[in-house]
Amino acid sequence: MTRELQVDGLRYTYPDGRQALSGVDLVAETGERVALLGPNGAGKTTLSLHLNGILTADQGEVHIGDLRLEPDSLDEIRRRVGLVFQNPDDQLFMPTVGQDVAFGPANLGLSGTDLDDRVQTALEAVDAADLSDRAPHHLSGGERRRVAVATALAMEPAILVLDEPTSGLDPTGRRELASVLTRLPITQLIITHDLPFALELCGRSVIMNGGRVAADGATPAILANTALLRANRLEMPFGYDTSALGLGDAAGG
Repeated sequence: MTRELQVDGLRYTYPDGRQALSGVDLVAETGERVALLGPNGAGKTTLSLHLNGILTADQGEVHIGDLRLEPDSLDEIRRRVGLVFQNPDDQLFMPTVGQDVAFGPANLGLSGTDLDDRVQTALEAVDAADLSDRAPHHLSGGERRRVAVATALAMEPAILVLDEPTSGLDPTGRRELASVLTRLPITQLIITHDLPFALELCGRSVIMNGGRVAADGATPAILANTALLRANRLEMPFGYDTSALGLGDAAGG
C-alpha cells in the first residue's frame, strides 16, 4: 500500500500563545479509514485544518501522496484534501444542491457536460442524485450532511477529512451516512466522539490529547481498553458491551 497522508512533527501555537499541536506524527494508507478520537481541545480539528493549508504549522511537514504542502503546491493540495466541516451550513450556501456541488469544480474551470457529469457522479456517490434541484435549507440533517460530502467529492480528492460527521444526526441519518462512507474507496480521516461509529467504519483509531498522539492502533483494541479511554476522557455509551471487541493494548503515541 502507498501512503496517502503523512504528517511529521507538526507543531502549532495559536496567536494567544496556546500550543495546539505538540509534534504530531500521523500516516494513512491509500483507501484506509482512520478514526481520530480525543476530548475537546485535543487538537483534532486544528490538525485537520493543517492538512489543506487553512492553518500553517510552526514546525513540521504534511505530505498528501507525493506532494509536500508548501506555498507552490497549495492549490493542488486543496484539491486533493476534501474537508467536510461539522456544520453543513459552512459548506452549503448556494440556492440549490446542484449549484453547491458544482461550485468547486466550476472554480477549477470545469463547465458544460463535464461539470454536469462531475456533479451527477458526486451526488450519486452519496445517494442524493434526486436532490439536485432542492434548496439545501429544505433538506433533512442527514441529507445536508451527505450533500456536504458530495461538495468535497466533486473535487475528486485523494483524501476525505470529516469533522464530527454524525453530530446532530438522527439514527436514520447516521445509518445512511455510514452506508455512504463505507462504500467510498477514498482514504478517510474521521474526527468523531461517536465511538461506536468509529468501530463500525474504521479499522484503525488514533487518540489525540494535549496536542499529541496518545495512542494508535486497531479500533477494537483501542475501544476495549477502558483505562486508555478514561485517561483520554473518552467512553463508550452506557451499557455498550466491549467484551467482544478483543483483547490487547493499543500502541502508545
